[in-house]
Amino acid sequence: MDKPSFIERLSSLLLRAPEDRAQLLQILQTAHEKNLLDADALGIIQGALAASETPVTEVMIPRSQTDVIDASAPFDIIRKTVIISGHSRFPVIEGDRDNVLGILLAKDLLRQPAPEDFNLRQWLRPAVFIPESKRLDVLLREFRVSRNHMAIVVNEYGGMAGLVTIEDVLEQIVGNIEDEYDLDQSHDNIRRDAGGRFVVKASTSIEDFNTAFCCDFPADEFDTIGGFLLGELGYVAKRNEIISLAGIRFQVLRADSRRLYTLLVDLLPPAEEQADD
Repeated sequence: MDKPSFIERLSSLLLRAPEDRAQLLQILQTAHEKNLLDADALGIIQGALAASETPVTEVMIPRSQTDVIDASAPFDIIRKTVIISGHSRFPVIEGDRDNVLGILLAKDLLRQPAPEDFNLRQWLRPAVFIPESKRLDVLLREFRVSRNHMAIVVNEYGGMAGLVTIEDVLEQIVGNIEDEYDLDQSHDNIRRDAGGRFVVKASTSIEDFNTAFCCDFPADEFDTIGGFLLGELGYVAKRNEIISLAGIRFQVLRADSRRLYTLLVDLLPPAEEQADD
């Protein structure tokens, strides 16, 4: 007798129609345990289900941590901001962050050979504004239809609460997506960026991290620096969150609701280290 196919086995598991989300998740977990779904597929399905209940405030970059460009800034300052940050899109403001004029694409700026001929306002793309309550699944659908990749999150008073990108939404569903701050498999786990700071994979072993930064974080309970930070904090730090430990400042560059991926590391000056202590 032929063995049942993958589709037949999965169908038989799903014949019992779930009555609520909890039952559906249990069925999916059972399918994973029976090797009908691999861990990646299970994680994506769980992320997609969670997106329908998650507001953008859970994944957005907070107002105070957004990289913005002032419309009155000289060309050289704008260009330096774009190059050092490494982002592809920037909100352009006038006066303060509540007055967003539009979005500047880095590729548009880098096309400009003559600074004296550059008129920033001519290169601005329209900004998309969304409320804090918007769900991720709805926002993803709007991104896909409008072909926008960034939205400004506004609070009840119309001021900027933060910003969110299509990458932030997708990472909440599917996990990490390689970007300008991520290290590919051909690179070392630790490298210096254009600003002289260190970009570190969270999967870097504690032993390698200790060697690189001349520190002594314990490796008896956790194997990786990301796991160590998780243990110290007791929760998964959000993107752009800053943690200072033992004279080292960690900024989370990439994370989702389940794990850390990429960190920006600075060695604190002695005076600042003592202040943090």
